[in-house]
Amino acid sequence: MVRIIPMASTIRPSLATLRLPHDTHRFARRLSFLGSGGAAQGHISGVKAFNILRRERCKPIVASTAGNPAHASTAATQENLLEWAKNDNRRMLHVVYRVGDLDRTIKFYTECLGMKLLRKRDIPEERYTNAFLGYGPEDSHFVIELTYNYGVDKYDIGTAFGHFGIAVEDVAKTVELVKAKGGTVTREPGPVKGGSTVIAFIEDPDGYKFELLERPPTPEPLCQVMLRVGDLDRAISFYEKAFGMELLRKRDNPEYKYTIAMMGYGPEDKSAVLELTYNYGVTDYDKGNAYAQIAIGTDDVYKTAEGVKAFGGKITREPGPLPGINTKITACLDPDGWKTDAIFKVHKNSQRLSDSPFSPFF
Repeated sequence: MVRIIPMASTIRPSLATLRLPHDTHRFARRLSFLGSGGAAQGHISGVKAFNILRRERCKPIVASTAGNPAHASTAATQENLLEWAKNDNRRMLHVVYRVGDLDRTIKFYTECLGMKLLRKRDIPEERYTNAFLGYGPEDSHFVIELTYNYGVDKYDIGTAFGHFGIAVEDVAKTVELVKAKGGTVTREPGPVKGGSTVIAFIEDPDGYKFELLERPPTPEPLCQVMLRVGDLDRAISFYEKAFGMELLRKRDNPEYKYTIAMMGYGPEDKSAVLELTYNYGVTDYDKGNAYAQIAIGTDDVYKTAEGVKAFGGKITREPGPLPGINTKITACLDPDGWKTDAIFKVHKNSQRLSDSPFSPFF
């Protein structure tokens, strides 16, 4: 079973943990979602506001700082952006992906992997339901956001997404539990190749792979997201410079023709990390339509967007405030096309979204 060591939070809560004022119009929900490339798929009602927004989204993205000198960071040098990124208050907030049967997945994660259902929300007018699961509160832990779109029971995971990592105290016992619950084990417990850490691999009901890593109790059991990239050095450089991550370690495995790099904002045994994998000679992958994005917290979405542009990323939603709340957001793609679909600026006096039907990540 997973045992957690409490860890004090130094980051403000994510947008998904805030509450909108009750009189916020539904248009705000659609505006933020469509602007951020959210995970939901389905019919959208033909309201006038949506048509206006759709026309806006078709316009080319043009960076503008007119009337906003405080965020006129276009003149900042790359050196200044690099220095700022290193000192920014950042944390991996949550990972978003789609599933075909929400209740089935919740049951598997809670009974087999020891997660807690933090909250669940149904939005029938938008034809989706989502659920947040993890090993601790959203404002201090890296969590999972599952999305179920009405009538869609299967997704293509593709070849680019790798796996999630979960730290457990006893891999063998966890595997036994998974088997007892009818789960799929794709790699039996044993030492990792070339090392001593005991690992195993399992699949959830939708086919997402989870690596179980045997470790002592940790404040962050949901500890890894592995993505495949076509140019590892380029990806490392981007996440270091644009997102201020640290290269924690890099390991080449010529015998198996792959190289990995661990990137993050803290040590692997205490923080969630991004595992980038390069397979020799493979420069492009099929991303499918199942995995969505990672959300990262920041103190300034405007400077973050400048850094993304300066160091090889693409902005898909220009930085700015969300309607009705004191939160700012931007969204981007890395050089491999992976989404970091929201980077928040959450103010101290913002409210929680727990009881609100709003979420830009569905």
